[in-house]
Order: sequence, then structure tokens, then C-alpha cells
Amino acid sequence: MAITTTGDTIGGHALTEEYAPLGGKYDELLSADGTVRAQWEAYLREFHKLSADDLVRGRGQAARLIEENGVTYNVYGDPQGVNRPWALDLVPHILSSPDWTAIEAGLKQRAVLLNLILSDLYGAQTLVKERRIPPEFIFANPAFLRPCHGLKAPDDSYLQFYAADMTRGAGGDWSVISDRTQAPSGAGYALENRIVLSRVFPNLIHDCRVQRLASFFERFRERLRFLAPHNRENPNIVLLTPGPFNETYFEHSYLARYLGFTLVEGEDLTVRDNSVFLKTLEGLERVDVILRRLDDHFCDPLEFHSESTIGVVGLLQATHSGNVAVANTLGSGIIEAPALRTLLPDLCRVLLGEELKLPSLNTWWCANPEHLAYVKEHIGELHIESAFPTRRAESVSVPELQ
Repeated sequence: MAITTTGDTIGGHALTEEYAPLGGKYDELLSADGTVRAQWEAYLREFHKLSADDLVRGRGQAARLIEENGVTYNVYGDPQGVNRPWALDLVPHILSSPDWTAIEAGLKQRAVLLNLILSDLYGAQTLVKERRIPPEFIFANPAFLRPCHGLKAPDDSYLQFYAADMTRGAGGDWSVISDRTQAPSGAGYALENRIVLSRVFPNLIHDCRVQRLASFFERFRERLRFLAPHNRENPNIVLLTPGPFNETYFEHSYLARYLGFTLVEGEDLTVRDNSVFLKTLEGLERVDVILRRLDDHFCDPLEFHSESTIGVVGLLQATHSGNVAVANTLGSGIIEAPALRTLLPDLCRVLLGEELKLPSLNTWWCANPEHLAYVKEHIGELHIESAFPTRRAESVSVPELQ
């Protein structure tokens, strides 16, 4: 959406003449009767005071800050190369308090539910024995890591950090497209976005009374400190990155600096006597907690992907021994499987005694006969993706296959 100081007025605010809601879609700015939604009022009042020159200067200042701070998102194969500048829209996505309250409650419930499922799959597997989860969800799923079975997480918390890709339907209701449980990204970019916008247009941020982000990172840091099996008063916490060629490497280094953690690659760590150590010029330093940004299969070439050169040999054994905590717990990628979406409503009732507050995008798993019948009848209207996708797998619409 583009906003300027000239053009037609909608709800008392100047917008581009070209702006108009798309039919049959939920419009974030305008309500059904064409008036501006309440959460945009304060923002647009301030934005309306900006001149065209102010907007041009603001865009230039934001671009300079992004360049100076080295904010990049490395898209593989992108013609701009591995240092592709981060694209920041100066107009934020504003959510109302009721919207955010519903999202917050839904995500909290979903995180608790996924943690319970993960604990069961790598533990007693009661859900499989009771046929709540089909056996093929585990044994046909390459994301289920057998060496992780029996792995105990501190405080039975397998997910220290959870993220979700979400969408809003035509009626305004939210649903989850996908769950991110291995090494979720985005928090660092959100923080950098907020900092840049607050410097470019400080009045806009102040007058909208946006919810601050600092408390989230403070609680996250304290949670990681709590995980430390030893030396909780002053634990040695490291952030394990695949390296500078990873698409979100900026965020890895940014978060490590912001949280006060040491940024390391796999070759910087070694396992001795079932404990993890950081190699330094002064000698080996024991590591208590690893915040990982590697996918499961790359974390330990001894147990998982034998050709991985970015993991730490023996990491899983050190974790099994309780001498180091890894967040998120190794093996958590199984929860990302799209097939699980079809099971969540029933699992939520069984494990939490509640209805699922934040539904998944409508999904049909063809291993279920009823779902298969629906897919056959509506095949031309659907997107197809693997029930257990490999890394970077994408969905494909049926018409594209013809």
C-alpha cells in the first residue's frame, strides 16, 4: 500500500488515487463500509503531516541505515548476489489490540501443544499407540531422527522458540500456513525494522503506542540461561550459525551481538568427554547452551547427515548426557511436517482439553481415505506439497502441472 499527501481522501486521510480494496479480500486499511480501521487512525494522522520531500528523505535515510548496518537477506540464486539488501516497507502492518490478543493466545496454545506432541514422539509415543497419530507420520518421515529418541529436554521444554507463517482469510480470520520449530528466523529482522522506522519517522512510532520488543528478547535470554545444566548464574551461551553464506546470516550475527552471545560456527566447537567446548586462544571453554540456527540434519555429522561440514561431531551424545542444552531441541523439525496440520484439532482436544484457537490452513492428507476422496473431487482447486517436505520444498498448484 502506498500513501501520499495528495490524492483522494478515504475516511478523512489522503491516499493515492489508485488505492482501492480488492473485491472478496480482507482489506487491512478499510472496513467493509469504506472507513479507515481504528488502528490506522493515529498513524495516518501523523503520516498526513509528511510532505513528499519528507517521504523521499525518509526512504533514503532508511536505505542508508540498512546499508550501514549491513542488513541483508541472502536469496540463493538472486542476481544481486549473497549480500542482497533487506527490503523494508516504510508503511508497517498495523494490527489492532483485539487482533493481536487473539493471535497471541492462539500462538501460545499452539506452542504448548506442539511441545507436548514433540515430547511424546521422542518419548513414550502414546499418541501413536492410541492411533491419534498414524505410525507412518513417524516411520515414513525423514524428519523423525531415531537417534534423538529418549532425548530429555530441560524442564520438558523442547521448543524454546517457536514461529509461524500466518495468513488472513477473506472474513478477517487468521490461520497458520506453516509451523517453524527447528531454527525459526525473523525476530532479529523485526527488531531491526523497528529501530530503522523509529529513527526515520520517530513521531509515527511514538504516537501509535506500539508494543515494545525489548521485553521479548530479555525473557528469551533469561529462558536460555535457565536451560544451562551448569553454571546458571553465568552460563556460556553460543549462537551456532551455518556461516556467512546462509540467507539469514545477518540475523545470526545481529542477535548474537544484541543478546550478548558468542557467534560460532561448527568448527569453533568440539566435544570432549561428552561435553561441548568453545575453542579459544586461551584454551577450551565449556559451553552450557547452544542456540542453533542449523536444521536438524546438519547439527551432528556423526549421527545425522554424514557429509555435513557445518555441524559439531558428537553434539547429540553430549546432549543425551545432559552436559549441554540445545535450543530448539534436536529432532524438533518433525513438527514442521504439513501432514500434522490435519491432526492438530483432535490432538488439541486430547492433550489440552480445548479447541484449537488458531486453525491451520485447510489441509488434506491423502493417507486418510476421506481426505483422499475430497482431493480427488477438488484436485483442480488445490495446491500439492509433500506430507514430509525436504528443505526448501514448495507447494505446486495442479493447473501448473498441466
